[in-house]
Amino acid sequence: MDGFGVFLTSYKTSKTIQLPVNPAELKLNYENDDQSETVVNLGEINRLGNLKLVGVTIDSVLPKYKTTYLADDSPKKPDYYIKWIKKIQKAKGLVRLVVANTKISMCMTIASFNYGFEDGFDEEYKYTLELKQYRSFKAEKVKKKKKHKSKKGKKRIAPPKKFGVHSTVIVNGRLHLDSNGNGAGVYEKNAKRQVINIAAGHKYPICVGINGIARGWVKKSDVKKA
Repeated sequence: MDGFGVFLTSYKTSKTIQLPVNPAELKLNYENDDQSETVVNLGEINRLGNLKLVGVTIDSVLPKYKTTYLADDSPKKPDYYIKWIKKIQKAKGLVRLVVANTKISMCMTIASFNYGFEDGFDEEYKYTLELKQYRSFKAEKVKKKKKHKSKKGKKRIAPPKKFGVHSTVIVNGRLHLDSNGNGAGVYEKNAKRQVINIAAGHKYPICVGINGIARGWVKKSDVKKA
């Protein structure tokens, strides 16, 4: 008997089988989901991806009778192993793969299983068992954000209309001799005027008038576009 063994345990029933004959080789395939892309003026690059699910393929036999190359002292009939594997595969069950005397211990699914006779020799089944790593996940439902509805009866305040030199405006304010506020004059009320000049940064920056003739300077807040 060999010093190591390959064991499969059902997560549902906790029952364990040992493969009666150890495979000649057993390799775990670790692979990244990398993507190759071509970049202008640079050429091909490798965009690194996440680690794919680990896979393992087991090729071995299920003897009908005891032989000298058995790994299990008390093997079952081939039909026992075949039914055990097919039952878990059909139920979409999980198994734990353990290889004795190693650190290999992984939760797997049965991805593929095929078996039969070769070369007319019917004293043992030759089979291929493909296992794939199972990675648990939890799907979360994404909630849609509710659209904010403005309350009825309330309207948004429209931004003030812009005006410039030569614009026709409505004036509600006191006229001044200059843009600094000297020489306060008459008070204009709902007066339709024309913007003659604008002195940005001054206290009374808007000069208004009629037909191109200035009447005086007012605050910006005293003027709105007609």
